[in-house]
Amino acid sequence: MTLADFDTVLVVDFGAQYAQLIARRVREAHVYSEIVPHGVTAAEVAARAPAGIILSGGPKSVHVPGAPQIDPEVFELGIPVLGICYGAQLVASQLGGVVAHTERGEYGRTAMERLGDSRLLGLAGDQTVWMSHGDSIVEVPPGFVATARTAEAPVAALESSVRGIYGVQFHPEVAHTPRGQEVLEAFVHGVCEARPTWTMTSIIESQVEAVQAQVGDERVICGLSGGVDSAVAAALVHKAIGSQLTCVYVDTGLMREGESDQVVETFRRHQGMELIHVRAAERFFERLAGVVDPEEKRKAIGERFIREFEVAAQGL
Repeated sequence: MTLADFDTVLVVDFGAQYAQLIARRVREAHVYSEIVPHGVTAAEVAARAPAGIILSGGPKSVHVPGAPQIDPEVFELGIPVLGICYGAQLVASQLGGVVAHTERGEYGRTAMERLGDSRLLGLAGDQTVWMSHGDSIVEVPPGFVATARTAEAPVAALESSVRGIYGVQFHPEVAHTPRGQEVLEAFVHGVCEARPTWTMTSIIESQVEAVQAQVGDERVICGLSGGVDSAVAAALVHKAIGSQLTCVYVDTGLMREGESDQVVETFRRHQGMELIHVRAAERFFERLAGVVDPEEKRKAIGERFIREFEVAAQGL
């Protein structure tokens, strides 16, 4: 199982502080997501064949010269699109609607009223949402309908169900929109029909298969620091290739009391890994003697770790 086996939603980043959060929310719906720059072309999108596309918010106004745009051909690919905040304004402005600057804007928690039926908002209905915008959509593009409004925004959500293009002026990805995840899942699962197969089990399976394909019959050496990153990497690789893996734990003497013994116990005895325990505390202390600057300490520790790892590797 590889990434190609999972349905994917692309998150197009327009400089939003929440782009990473949008991608995370999609993954929490058990659908794989990737963030791509706003300069991505329609041809590049088509080549990746995503189940859906989300246009993120951003700090710019669509009226500012040089404001980021999306390749208009993206809207012609037949792939469902959801614009969020700035992304919704791009949908409106690029497809023939009107976006206007407002004096007051909307910021913070806002009461939103649903207008008629909506495939995107059908589950959520009237609700409190989180707004953060100065410009507002005041006229929807041809073929679109407004599906929600607020006291200050006549178009808080819009859609063309025929074209599969949607926009929300609010931020469904943030916790301040209590039912925002429902909106995102209505798009990801309902509109895009993306399969909810991106789970912890499937992630592990895909990574194990990728490691097996890359390693083949070769042997692998892994440096363990006692931290989470190297520990997870070692566990995944060991699950994939078993005894072909040798781990080298460099005991720097800088761990908390008893932690080094715990690392050795966990990986050697409980996980059954071949592990070399390099007791290098004295050499680290000698290297750090007299070093005061934190950045210099970091570099000294990293350099010493590499040297210890190289010596251990040469002995295999």
